[in-house]
Amino acid sequence: MELSKINSLVELFFKKYQETDSISDKPFLKWLKNNEKDFLTWKQVASNILILSEYLKKNLSKGDRCILLSENRPEWLISDIAIMNAGGITVPLFTTYSEEDYKYIINDCKPKICIVSNELQLKKIEKFISNEIKVLSIENINDKIENIEGIFERFSKKENLSTLSKFNQNIARKDLACIIYTSGTTGNPKGVMLSHGGILSNCEGAQEILNLLIKNTQPVFLTWLPLSHSYEHAVQFVQITLGASVYYAESLEKLLSNMSVAKPTIMTAVPRFYQNLYSKISLNFSKQTGLKKKLILSTVSLGLKKLNKENISLNEKVINFFCEVLVRRKIKNQFGGELKAFVSGGGALDQKIGEFLNSIGLPTLQGYGLTEASPVVSCNIPGKIKIETVGPPFKTNKVKIAPDGEILVKGENVMLGYWNMAKETREVIKDNWLHTGDIGEITKDGNLKITDRKKEIIVNLGGDNISPSKIENLLCLNDKIIQSFVYGDKKTYLVALIVCENQENKKEIEFYIENLNKSLSTVEKVKKIKLISKEFTIENGMLTPTLKLKRKKILENYKEDLEKLY
Repeated sequence: MELSKINSLVELFFKKYQETDSISDKPFLKWLKNNEKDFLTWKQVASNILILSEYLKKNLSKGDRCILLSENRPEWLISDIAIMNAGGITVPLFTTYSEEDYKYIINDCKPKICIVSNELQLKKIEKFISNEIKVLSIENINDKIENIEGIFERFSKKENLSTLSKFNQNIARKDLACIIYTSGTTGNPKGVMLSHGGILSNCEGAQEILNLLIKNTQPVFLTWLPLSHSYEHAVQFVQITLGASVYYAESLEKLLSNMSVAKPTIMTAVPRFYQNLYSKISLNFSKQTGLKKKLILSTVSLGLKKLNKENISLNEKVINFFCEVLVRRKIKNQFGGELKAFVSGGGALDQKIGEFLNSIGLPTLQGYGLTEASPVVSCNIPGKIKIETVGPPFKTNKVKIAPDGEILVKGENVMLGYWNMAKETREVIKDNWLHTGDIGEITKDGNLKITDRKKEIIVNLGGDNISPSKIENLLCLNDKIIQSFVYGDKKTYLVALIVCENQENKKEIEFYIENLNKSLSTVEKVKKIKLISKEFTIENGMLTPTLKLKRKKILENYKEDLEKLY
């Protein structure tokens, strides 16, 4: 399939479905939370998309927004493509947003329709939904709200599938496909407008790499990162491009057991998953003794040599053969036995973790991107992995380094802009180049290497973008808190330095933060604090002349204290 000739994400799905008769009855989507063994086939998914599209057309005009609030499940993909096929724009919402975020986004994008999975998700937004907004549910909630399953059943009883319209062929690559909200330094989320062509160009870039992995095998994916995340949202269309079978995991806690069921060939995840994996395997390794211990140490050291393309002696080749059979193959079997590669994105993967996983037989490719780039910019290539880099840029976009070291990106994948934020759009897109806010360099091999972050955004291990200034401002609303500094880049949760005059105020401050956390989203909550008495000032170099925090300088002085909070 020539992706450069496909006009929309809707066309991508239906062209893939139609390109060969053999795919129609192949298994496509399966939610592991359900006990049923059967997958939804490509034919069933195609029919359901068309049925739901017909229903949505009654309430949607071209360009109307449609909220999608649900956990990962087959109906997520069906709803997403049906919304676009009906002429609408999908606005995915995280199930972990704060009440304020839900309120802001709904007021900002002004949806015509809200699709929620169940009563739990409906309760999160119902107070912000006016009577003019149509609400649909995936599961049956009550008689007042129509549910998608009911729509499918009613149609199949009354109508023949042949009466359905063909897919929407009036969508152009430049048309808006979705608005994905991401945290901004102003505190309010920014609606990133991504085009059909932008996501398709990402699929084209990924296709080149993934084709090297799957070759003649039937690709199987296990998905757990929320589909509302720009990374997994794009992966959804990569899965379609490859004609893959897709399992939706039950939860992060059950991910390893789900892998043994799904037997994925490719799995995409964020650094938090790989850190947990590294910790579990390392703990198991540390318990081994004698010959087993020696074999494990050899597996890691020789695996690292192979990764770095270093020469291996004949004796080492013999030892490595036993490492392959007795260690790496056993580890691979724990993950279903079919894994060709992990793909890491949504944040920086620690080099040590990347080297370890690759050395023990779990190929791990690190990529780089941001929501504003649809979202992937570059990725390591199988067989040419350079762990300290994020691989070469996709052939579908251009990357250059600005004089100040900032990474600039140009291509169809660059967002159309921020929804209702023309000024902010102009600040990041200049002469068609997206200013990423990240600092980097191009290595002699042509790989992109990230060296720093220019923008003041925390990216946690889950790949979530968090505005520290928003939380710092809220913390400083308490009169006992003079200043605050929020920390948590590449971490599982946030911590903070709290400047206060009196240590005796600790309980009162903790009580305030406990209540504040109730109004914040899951990823924004401050779990631990360190009280300090020394203020950040211009004189001690921790404030700019305009009284902004100098984050690097503060970290130089307090990083050890902050790390102790983990």
